[in-house]
Amino acid sequence: MDFDYSEEQRLLFDLIDRFGAANYPAAGREPMLADLAVGDRRRWDELVDLGVLALAVPEHEGGMGGSATDVMAVMEAFGRHLIPEPYVSSCVLAPALLAGTGHGATLTAITDGSAIVAAALIEAESGFALDRIETRAEPASDGWRLTGAKTHVEDGGGADIFLVSAWTGDGIGLFRVPAGAPGLTVMRARSIDHHRHARLRLDGVTLGADAIVGEVGGALPRIEAAVDRAICGHLAEAVGSMDALVAMTLDYLKTRHQFGVAIGSFQALQHKIVDMAIAAEEARSMAYHATLHLDRPPAERRRAVAAGKARVGQCGLFVGRQAVQLHGGVGVTAELIVSHHLQRLMMIDLAHGDSAHHVRRFAEAA
Repeated sequence: MDFDYSEEQRLLFDLIDRFGAANYPAAGREPMLADLAVGDRRRWDELVDLGVLALAVPEHEGGMGGSATDVMAVMEAFGRHLIPEPYVSSCVLAPALLAGTGHGATLTAITDGSAIVAAALIEAESGFALDRIETRAEPASDGWRLTGAKTHVEDGGGADIFLVSAWTGDGIGLFRVPAGAPGLTVMRARSIDHHRHARLRLDGVTLGADAIVGEVGGALPRIEAAVDRAICGHLAEAVGSMDALVAMTLDYLKTRHQFGVAIGSFQALQHKIVDMAIAAEEARSMAYHATLHLDRPPAERRRAVAAGKARVGQCGLFVGRQAVQLHGGVGVTAELIVSHHLQRLMMIDLAHGDSAHHVRRFAEAA
């Protein structure tokens, strides 16, 4: 099977690859990360100009109607340069949740960059299970009242709108909640990979009737399918990160000298870099497999995505840790981007369920 990108997908990859190289250099990242910490959106506005925020939005909703493989090309470039923008959360997961539900205005806000959207789907007591929801949505005069709490809202620290799952009495519903809604408390924090996440507390947040996204009480299948698309975006990001680590580690082995020779001449280290390259290629194959199953029947999709998430997470941690080890003491310093890649791969492994969670999900889907 041909796993190469099409010409159009290669152009997408090259576009973001150049953007990443220009805006997120391997050296001197601290000023850029400081800007991100205070919510600077200059680089996000550049992505708007490139048009890629509309990639995963259907054409009939004003987007480009790109495929999951198109998103994969973009996210591989994101991973190569550790671009810490909320692309998967706002431009992959959110459109998959919103498409076809009558929330065209929010989709337009995503594509033109005027709003960043984050999904609040998991809770402290539920682990990574999307169907274990304690947050309640009760009918109120002309709308809904939401009460509960959400944890680890990926990229929620800079979000303007949240998509919140809640129990409606007859199933799980999904609700559009503005970040400034009365009764909503947003607790922001930076994770080790410098993404800005959040926790939410909803104390009787009152919403209009139009806040519901899709069918009342019937949102779980939509949520599960959308999260699988987000997972595949992260798998491609992990592949890009691993490729970057293999390349920079191989270059380091060729240039770092010990005992008068390049350390890459030591057979033991040659074995390690080969193992890293094999793991990165295995991760690429699993990411493709998962992505190409996104439009299959739900059981097939869940099994393929769970297998990809579990194995790519394992490969990513292996490659990241080997890269740090082969760089020696400098590998753990903040000045070298190797440690940043490992931190991001650790967070990708945790996003939407770690490897252990998806091994169980794979078994349950059999």
